[in-house]
Amino acid sequence: MRLLSAFREAARVRGVFCDIDNTLTTDGRLTAEAYAALERLRAAGKLVVPITGRPAGWCDHIARMWPVDAVVGENGAFYFCYDTGARKLIRRFLEDEATRAANRARLEAVRDRILREVPGSALASDQPYRETDLAVDFCEDVPRLPAAAIERIVSIMEASGMTAKLSSIHVNGWFGHYDKLGMTRTLMQERFGVDLERARADYAFVGDSPNDAPMFAFFPHSVGVANVSDFLERMPARPTFVTTARCGAGFAELAEMIIREGASNP
Repeated sequence: MRLLSAFREAARVRGVFCDIDNTLTTDGRLTAEAYAALERLRAAGKLVVPITGRPAGWCDHIARMWPVDAVVGENGAFYFCYDTGARKLIRRFLEDEATRAANRARLEAVRDRILREVPGSALASDQPYRETDLAVDFCEDVPRLPAAAIERIVSIMEASGMTAKLSSIHVNGWFGHYDKLGMTRTLMQERFGVDLERARADYAFVGDSPNDAPMFAFFPHSVGVANVSDFLERMPARPTFVTTARCGAGFAELAEMIIREGASNP
């Protein structure tokens, strides 16, 4: 990884995809600095799309009320975007309702096994608002679990036929083989007419944890906020650049560079 100061092509960036937890947020809170950076990016004409593991219930609110163009949620299970002209929320799931309902029933058995076999684990507080996945909290609202317990959660999910991914706060598991990148590509093609395979160098992604690895690997202009260093040993792919500041301040650092360089090189 190189320091963000080595990012020489910031002026060409047309849009920013960003993780939320510990990328936009700091200590579990969305700061004024980070939120204002979202607004400034959009005011500068940049596409802004959070790409998160957070639930459908949160993403409904984000798509409607944040200064963003769309949101990808539950690690790639869907995208939501708000059509201001039609005054309508567009909700696009990868799987149909019948499949999602059947998978939710299967998730319950995995949930019960994890809670029974991994002392100290708990469902994420946002689990009731999820449509497609199981989120197990290992440090957000519970005392941080040891690494062996986190690995046990992952192994139970995988043994049950689930895809399991580690964020900075949860272990997320779901039935299927989608990820953040796949739904981001679908969103860009369907809603904005952009083929990301050809246009990947026109966009930046910023994140902090192992479930961001597909995005880090795909985008040449991938950025980790400084706290990405907390997870490097678990990263299948690392970002190209890293900010000097952690969490939301690191996101703002990247946003200001993109805005500044874009204004200097229109």
